[in-house]
Amino acid sequence: MGEREQLLEEEFLILRHSGEIPEIAYHSSLHYLCEDAEGPGLVLSEEEVRALQDAALVRSREIVLRDLDPDNRDLSLYRGVRRSICNWQRHLDFCRRIGRDDSSFLPRVRQALVGFLHREAVDVCQGLRASSINCSDEALAEFIAELGIGPEELPANWRTLCP
Repeated sequence: MGEREQLLEEEFLILRHSGEIPEIAYHSSLHYLCEDAEGPGLVLSEEEVRALQDAALVRSREIVLRDLDPDNRDLSLYRGVRRSICNWQRHLDFCRRIGRDDSSFLPRVRQALVGFLHREAVDVCQGLRASSINCSDEALAEFIAELGIGPEELPANWRTLCP
């Protein structure tokens, strides 16, 4: 593997393991690789830029789904549905800014939210836990509508799970 490939591989790893906002890591990678006086001063091909974007998008998707996974509710990494809504908006904004269509991710988010709400409803109704939903029913209703989830897909008592 040549030096260029090693540099890009390192940036892919950084993006894949970036924190809460992969878009910032993406722009930091671009700056380092292309503009930073201490960086390698590369001129990236469209394919290389797209690969960096792909790495950031994969991480962004993981962050959206993290807080819609009921198995994460009791882990320190869990931030709640409110954060997932915020991260979904960040993901869409990032896609818009880089001119990428990620509509293929929508069904996965839809499925994750529906599954989360059903599991949450069962667990709360059975007294296994207090609700972990940390957003208003209005905010959740907007998210549900934005994802195109129909009322027939939701547990009947989903609004009662909200604070």
